[in-house]
Amino acid sequence: MAAMRVPAKICGLSTPEAVEAAVRGGAGWLGFNFFAPSPRCVDPEAAARLATPARAAGVRICAITVDAGDDLIDRITRTLAPDFVQLHGKEPPARAQALADRTGAGLIRALPVGDAADLDAARDWSGVVDHLLLDARPPKGAALTGGLGMAFDWSLVKDFRPARPWFLAGGLDPWNVAEALQVSGAPMADVSSGVERGPGLKDATLISAFLDAVRRARPQA
Repeated sequence: MAAMRVPAKICGLSTPEAVEAAVRGGAGWLGFNFFAPSPRCVDPEAAARLATPARAAGVRICAITVDAGDDLIDRITRTLAPDFVQLHGKEPPARAQALADRTGAGLIRALPVGDAADLDAARDWSGVVDHLLLDARPPKGAALTGGLGMAFDWSLVKDFRPARPWFLAGGLDPWNVAEALQVSGAPMADVSSGVERGPGLKDATLISAFLDAVRRARPQA
């Protein structure tokens, strides 16, 4: 019997072992990173190979991009055929709509959060994307837009009720995700560096522990 899908996304996967752990643990989404500066970056052909067993198990596949050009988007679409494209850069709503039309995939918009005012940006995306993802605002000048292991104040979003389902991200790990979901009220969790033993090196045991913690925190899912 297939594992019940947990409302969690494991991002930045790059090895069959990590994918197997995520699928076995019941992850609902897997994210493959296509941002070259990231230690988690893979090429679309490798992602397609890694995604095959996950897709067969009913896991949704996400392509994580940062201000990607059309050539890369077309290559990802042609090779991986993701269920969702996650926008983690400065893409405006018009670009997001163009990407939805170009790829035929759903959209996830990552929004950086440092204070309550940052949540106002969610209004601009309610009619454009399928999901929102709230991540900690990176430090000024940071080379990466996510996957930094930074958390924001979860209480900022305890009354956040956007028009689209949303993921909580930023600094989550197997030890704090249950509290984070309780404090924030987030329906879904997203993790990358919190299940790694080093930059870009996913740990199967940590992936399993994270998914177990989310399952206990969201038993109805």
